[in-house]
Amino acid sequence: MKKLHFISTALMAGALMVACSGKKAEVVPVPEQQSTDFVNITDVVPDVILEIRYFGTYNFVGARIDGYEQPTALLTRQAADSLKAVSDDLMKQGYRLKIYDAYRPQKAVDHFVRWGKDVKDTLMKRYFYSNECKDSLFIKDYIAIQSGHSRGSTLDLTLFDMRTEKEVDMGGTFDWFGRESHPDYCGNPESGEYTGENGALTAQQFENRMILRRAMMAHGFKPYGCEWWHFTLKDEPYPDTYFQFPVHEL
Repeated sequence: MKKLHFISTALMAGALMVACSGKKAEVVPVPEQQSTDFVNITDVVPDVILEIRYFGTYNFVGARIDGYEQPTALLTRQAADSLKAVSDDLMKQGYRLKIYDAYRPQKAVDHFVRWGKDVKDTLMKRYFYSNECKDSLFIKDYIAIQSGHSRGSTLDLTLFDMRTEKEVDMGGTFDWFGRESHPDYCGNPESGEYTGENGALTAQQFENRMILRRAMMAHGFKPYGCEWWHFTLKDEPYPDTYFQFPVHEL
């Protein structure tokens, strides 16, 4: 297993594509000599499937995102170890994990912000934000300057069914800007109760989201209130540090 030590520089921040707190993000100063340990997720969790959306063009921007030099996924070692426990749990239930994004560098932050300010660039609107006007994305906090991903212990993921050999139907796409992406859409994620809410999600689609949620929470991750696919390690080792090194194999 490979390990790499990184040195971060003064002011760092991340980007969060879908934020629902309504609070403005703050840029956190980082000491010049701050270092950390990151690992390739596949070194720790060999059963995961990688579909790194920001290395390709099928994402809400429609282009490869700055800072993604290779289609790989990185996490802090602590988060990766916890994810291994999640994977082992779900493998017993017939699922594998598919990862869309994990550690996200500062260059990606800047790219998202530039894209958000260019209101004429709506190339991927019908796929990711067809119900939103692009000039409202900053106002509604869909685009912001800080992301837990840049701290190295947050990831976006879904389930892959080993029996059908297909991605599990979650009733909505990763990175969809809208209410439909919220974990409490059509149900109560705390109790796992399906309520229907106009039938936008089926009971099975809601339950599929809950299967992922329960496994992640059982092994030390906390969910995010606006995205069913987004989880952060509760005891993340760098809660106030935002890193900017690029994504590539370690």
